[in-house]
Amino acid sequence: MHYRNAPMVLGKRATAALAVRRPLTTASTASSVLWSRRTLATERPMLYGQRLQTRRVSFSHAAQGPAAEQKEGQEVVPEVEREAMDYDVVIVGGGPAGLSAGIRLKQLAEKQGAEISVVVIEKGSEIGAHTLSGACIETGPLEELFPDWKELGAPLNQPALDDHMKFLTENNAFPMPHPPQMDNAGNYIVSLSNVVKWMGEKAEELGVDVFSQTAAAQIIYGPDGSVRGIVTNDAGVDKSFKPKSTFTPGMELRGKLTLFAEGCHGSLTKGLIRKLRLRDEGKFQTYGLGIKEVWEVDGANHSPGKIVHTMGYPLDYKTYGGGFIYHMEDNKVTLGLVVGLDYQNPYMSPYKEFQRFKAHPFVSKLLEGGRVISYGARALVEGGLQSLPKLFFPGGALIGDTAGFMNVPKIKGTHNAMKSGILAADCAFKAIVTDGKGANESEGEGGEESRAPPIVLADYEEAFRSSSIFKELYEVRNIRPSFHTSLGLWGGIAWSGLDTLILKGRVPFTFAHKHPDHAMLQPASMHEPIDYPKPDNKITFDILTSVSRTGTNHAEDQPVHLRLKDKTVEVSENLPVYAGPEQRFCPAGVYEYVDDEASPGKKRFQINSQNCIHCKTCDIKDPAQNIDWAVPEGGDGPNYVDT
Repeated sequence: MHYRNAPMVLGKRATAALAVRRPLTTASTASSVLWSRRTLATERPMLYGQRLQTRRVSFSHAAQGPAAEQKEGQEVVPEVEREAMDYDVVIVGGGPAGLSAGIRLKQLAEKQGAEISVVVIEKGSEIGAHTLSGACIETGPLEELFPDWKELGAPLNQPALDDHMKFLTENNAFPMPHPPQMDNAGNYIVSLSNVVKWMGEKAEELGVDVFSQTAAAQIIYGPDGSVRGIVTNDAGVDKSFKPKSTFTPGMELRGKLTLFAEGCHGSLTKGLIRKLRLRDEGKFQTYGLGIKEVWEVDGANHSPGKIVHTMGYPLDYKTYGGGFIYHMEDNKVTLGLVVGLDYQNPYMSPYKEFQRFKAHPFVSKLLEGGRVISYGARALVEGGLQSLPKLFFPGGALIGDTAGFMNVPKIKGTHNAMKSGILAADCAFKAIVTDGKGANESEGEGGEESRAPPIVLADYEEAFRSSSIFKELYEVRNIRPSFHTSLGLWGGIAWSGLDTLILKGRVPFTFAHKHPDHAMLQPASMHEPIDYPKPDNKITFDILTSVSRTGTNHAEDQPVHLRLKDKTVEVSENLPVYAGPEQRFCPAGVYEYVDDEASPGKKRFQINSQNCIHCKTCDIKDPAQNIDWAVPEGGDGPNYVDT
């Protein structure tokens, strides 16, 4: 299944009307964008009865915001036309939450004989290219959307059959009692990237416009502070943020509602939460870093449907985390290590801890004689109920991991992400179609003063509090923070057992997370360097070999999407105080401290942005909070397979 290139893709309903389906072009992103602009100007408005609008704006790379005032000696900034399209609902992110919302909206419209225009934009080269998870998923929300998902061919092929919990020491694996919330009976071991691809196809069949290779770079705010939509990023911009000959400005996609489904620590959502003060003072999200590989193993070692979770080695008792091993179909095994990003030791490398995990005798005997198919990593939301921001605001809402609905003790979030998309879609449909609320920029002739007030989805938050998501997160709200005590792992295990088996969250208090993850890192002077073993290139590998298995790619002559707020901080603060932790916490070898040829005897900070796999760890863990992760050109980044 191929989705059209960014930024405008016609859904199947549209292409059926045209009686043509153009193949995915192999030309550059810039030429693809130019093609899309031409078709957009005629086909999209004709099919949906909408007006294509243009307005002249001063050029600035979309991620940089409005053009600054011209300074003396500065090159004159050219004016360009930026096209705009109106939708009822704009959804940012083509993962489980975003696609569930789009699908639900169209299903409701079909059921009631109504019209609602929906667009889902996804920054990956195709739907699923940036999707990575364990994953063993619960099927409840999928069954809400598609009760006949088996007959429809959803790629859920391996039922979970056998659960195990192990505590690892350096050389041994001891069985542990299996927590009831981790029971996987009725669940399926899947490649979430493949599930999301299938959902993208179903969304298109229902009439959702699914735009891959489309990165959202700016939020459109109205004069009243409400969210009006997003701006896709500009294509054909060089490293100095100047337009090249292939320059094509990003488009405005305006909506009566905008649903943010960017996933963990979204590049737009993080600013939105700050600007609209959606999270209470003193509250914050906490995160983990999940690193995984997919292997094809010897059939003699394969047990389809077997699930193993581990605690202990290779992590010390002060570091939250654990391993997982899921036996998929066709002799494939997905395994990984999750490390809480509130770890303290700046010498720790989550990537190298994962290599030590694989080298443990319990794991290595499974992998012997096998081969790696895929590698990947991404940050996970771990804060739970007490870290959730306000879920709605004038003109939009937060869904999925963007909000933070992962159930950490259960090690699952996909079902909650999908359910949140369904809840938001129900509320959005009621507001727009049933109640007739909201208006687009092209509706009405009286200007801003006559525009209908923005939609406020307060009932979405109410629906969440009455949902299975809230019930889950409330019951386990104290488990993750219980690992913050001086007893570390042991205190967390003790409380988790008590709370899980007996209390079930029925206590009159809620543990707080003490500090943001970046503030938990301690100076290097308080720790000893860790001597990690060299890779054997059979089971353990160097980081660049692993990165090559992600299929990641970024055009070279474009602005670096990893932005330093102050270019001196890494060398002046992070290197002397924390021994340069960026070169260890990044699971893709993006950051290095190298000899500065211009200043012999000194170091300079080097960013290898082409290696980036979009995990967002740097933006989260940098102790100086000096790294800002922004979107590169649409389509850039990893191209995950079977993840």
